[in-house]
Amino acid sequence: MARRTTKPTLSTLAEMCGVSKTTVSNAFNYPDRLSHELREYILATAAGIGYPGPHPTARSLNTRQTGVIGVLLTEHLTYAFEDLASVDFLAGLARATSNSGHSVLLLPAGPHATDEAGQATRLMNAHAVDGFVVYSVAADDPYLQAATTHRIPIVICDQPTGVKGAGFVGIDDAAAIAPAAAALVAAGHRHIGMLTIRLSREVNNGIVDDRRLATATHHVQQSRVRGALGVFAAAGIPRSDITIVERHINDPVQCYDAAAELLAAFPAMTAVLCTTDSMALGMLQVAADRGIAVPNQLSITGFDGITTAFHHQLTTVIQPNKDKGEAAAQLLLEAIAAGEQGSSSLDGVVRLLPTKFAPGATVAAPRTGSLPGVAD
Repeated sequence: MARRTTKPTLSTLAEMCGVSKTTVSNAFNYPDRLSHELREYILATAAGIGYPGPHPTARSLNTRQTGVIGVLLTEHLTYAFEDLASVDFLAGLARATSNSGHSVLLLPAGPHATDEAGQATRLMNAHAVDGFVVYSVAADDPYLQAATTHRIPIVICDQPTGVKGAGFVGIDDAAAIAPAAAALVAAGHRHIGMLTIRLSREVNNGIVDDRRLATATHHVQQSRVRGALGVFAAAGIPRSDITIVERHINDPVQCYDAAAELLAAFPAMTAVLCTTDSMALGMLQVAADRGIAVPNQLSITGFDGITTAFHHQLTTVIQPNKDKGEAAAQLLLEAIAAGEQGSSSLDGVVRLLPTKFAPGATVAAPRTGSLPGVAD
């Protein structure tokens, strides 16, 4: 009968190396606490006896940390890898966590998320994490509410603002969009269309009236729309000369569809201000398909500063998406490192990042006459 071989343990390795179990643990979990030579010696010895390192469960019980950061986003998972602004955000977050000892877990709740039969609570309880980065959700989002019950650090990026106990990273959206609106005013535009992505969790694929805007729970889009309307109002442009169309999903098909609807609803417009570059790209495609020259017959502005926008020389606002992801992750990691005091240390912490206006080449003086192929 073959003898059973005893598996090597942390204690075995510590005894072989002549060091404490804490030192061995540091070699695997906190390499900066050891000299390079000592850590390499311990790891080489571990490899020689076939010891893979502390078991994740045992490590989490010992350190009271899982080594995982949860990222909550109320979009389909594909959106995180297809929307270029989201891709940049996640790239920045990955940059901040790359040498932190933490991995990243994406928790997509979906754009139509509800809390039927406690679905949000079950999802948030199903994954053990050291903290959450919440990426752009509505103020009344049930998944955000479930996350706040965990008593672990939370950093919110973009929206909502003012959540008790949570840190915040974002931009001043109303101020950021003002230069794009001002560029249209300076060019002489008085009949302006606007395209925005969802203003609330309740679906509204169509015209935005003042009530919809006033009751919005997605503060980023609300702030951008209001910021632009403020510039137009200051220039003496009445609200009746502005038409706003909303889409719940910010993908190419919906952006194109929204642009087509706006054109049909407001053929007299000479310019379109968009709250995302994706919306602006949809408007550019509709214009191209209908033989409308940009900017000579229709001016267009965007918001985000994604790579594709620069390929089209789009007049847009550049927001620091990568820097937002990095700042959110760094703030969360600092709170996690603070241990039991980490959650309370985030209360009231706000980091606003700067934006930049890119003049581009898609704004010109208003046309005279009607758009080609569009009836007034």
